[in-house]
Amino acid sequence: MDIERSRLQFPGLARTVGGRPAAFLDGPAGSQVPRRVADAVGRYLVESNANTGGFFPTSTETAAALREAHRAAADFMGAGDPDCVVFGPNMTTLTVQLAGALARKWNEADEIVVTRMEHDANFTPWVLAARDAGATVRCVDIHPEDCTLDLDDLRSKLTERTKLVALGCASNAVGTINPYGEIAALVRATDALLFLDAVHYAPHATLDADSWDCDFLVCSAYKFFGPHVGMLWGRRHLLESLPIGKLRPVADRTPDRWMPGTQNHEGLVGAAEAIDYLADLGRSDAGPEAGRRAALHSAFAAIGRYESDLADRLLRGLDSLSDVRVWGIREPHRRAERVPTVSFTHTRLRPADVARRLADRGVFVWHGNFYALPLTETLGLEPDGLVRVGLLHYNTADEVDRLLNELEAMG
Repeated sequence: MDIERSRLQFPGLARTVGGRPAAFLDGPAGSQVPRRVADAVGRYLVESNANTGGFFPTSTETAAALREAHRAAADFMGAGDPDCVVFGPNMTTLTVQLAGALARKWNEADEIVVTRMEHDANFTPWVLAARDAGATVRCVDIHPEDCTLDLDDLRSKLTERTKLVALGCASNAVGTINPYGEIAALVRATDALLFLDAVHYAPHATLDADSWDCDFLVCSAYKFFGPHVGMLWGRRHLLESLPIGKLRPVADRTPDRWMPGTQNHEGLVGAAEAIDYLADLGRSDAGPEAGRRAALHSAFAAIGRYESDLADRLLRGLDSLSDVRVWGIREPHRRAERVPTVSFTHTRLRPADVARRLADRGVFVWHGNFYALPLTETLGLEPDGLVRVGLLHYNTADEVDRLLNELEAMG
């Protein structure tokens, strides 16, 4: 990858702190945005801003832009049917909406399976929906030593009563990639539905809803260089048949029935532009005439190789610091089991103190639980949590070294 060329497309990366370039290692909570995405949002608002359903140019242009956003999102999520992609304010809102619809069909005999690896947005909505339906929640344990799922525990909790399994593709706290393919096979041996949360996975690797054998897949554009928009894919027969509250004028078809009211048109335009930005990264390998889906495959292959090298550099450096403990997978031969999101604790300093000192030096990292409360509670890390370093393809080896040097100077 031509990293310098990519970085030049992100104006936010030019920010300085105390006369030094800022190092944006905070990507898991939201990435920076290419200039072309901001321009697309502004251009829509200035040139085509209107509601849909009219015969005049701005309305028809808006309708065309929204159709293209659904096509782009379908390509990004690996879905053959753009009408099975639903947009919303964020993943959390979409998940709460879906959980409420599914819970209308649950009862006291049913069981819902969640895991202790999850972001709370893929945990509490299901717990609350199950409570309202009188269903039972089963929680899958983890192996604390490397922060991986206990698959034997998962197998023991899948029964003929299981109605839904909610699973994150990757942990937003410790970077573990869950074996979603193996788990999908286990779920398919029951009559349960499989809900995959790919919010943290999406900036790092290709999504493939059609082949992952899941029933629902969610992600958020602001994690992969777009605006604050959530995306949900679901199987057509489920999206069309689940009970959902909607306004009377809204068509009772997918995706309309799941998207009541005027949508964030500029956000959808920006999300489509972010997807095209990623596709363009892959065209040098896939070829200038490659379709968007093929180009995305090529882009994420290059992103994966580059980010893996950065993660190796970071983990090696952290292992050399005696005051730092990395949580999760650390071994070099297991790099394929994690994304380049690394969290650690310091033997003497609280996570907030480490993050504050780094921020003062222009190195942006996160501290706390990152809403991965089921995990931090299980690891006994509440209330302070961890320090999280999140690498994306616009980060550099120099930024990793700078972080390590600052941590070493803390002693």
